[in-house]
Amino acid sequence: MFLILGPVLNLIAGFFWESDRQGVTAGTLVALSCACWLVGLIGLYDRLRNIAPRYVAVALPATVFATVGGVAFGVQSIHEGLFDASHATTIELLNAYPFAAWTLYWIGGPLFPLVLFGLGLALARLRAAPLPVGVLLCLGAIAFPLSRITREASIAHVADLLLLLPFLYLGLRELPGLRGGVAPGTPDPEPAQVRASGAPTGGSRG
Repeated sequence: MFLILGPVLNLIAGFFWESDRQGVTAGTLVALSCACWLVGLIGLYDRLRNIAPRYVAVALPATVFATVGGVAFGVQSIHEGLFDASHATTIELLNAYPFAAWTLYWIGGPLFPLVLFGLGLALARLRAAPLPVGVLLCLGAIAFPLSRITREASIAHVADLLLLLPFLYLGLRELPGLRGGVAPGTPDPEPAQVRASGAPTGGSRG
């Protein structure tokens, strides 16, 4: 569920953008989106751990830090609305505080699409999801920062939709090869499904 809620809230936030800033409503939805995305991704990494432990060891802490950056941008948007300031003005003011700017925004913010791009590559390489899922995830990860840099709502909608589609699949369908440490392509004697965003179902419970 959380794998779906994250990109859904992020998509909805784009429709509340204001002319020169994202605004309070969009900023709130972005922060909530990051929290949901993090919960869902932690569950997904847990199921990838058995077949890609080294990848998960790097991706999990990077994802936590990246979502902190996403929440920071959401809070910034809220402040822009509260103090009636444009996005350009707040960025200019933020540059006066390099420690906060670099740790939370210029590193933490761009890290999020990088994490998603890496996830798309991992899913495709491990054959843990159909190839189009990994490709869409990578395309969405590339389009995401472009839409935020240009501040074009139309580009943001396309980027957010590209991210929603693969996570919709991951949240609703099983991921082949993620059951009980069975390697991708290895027959599994138990037909129980393991969902990417939740607990095991059917005979895999226990």
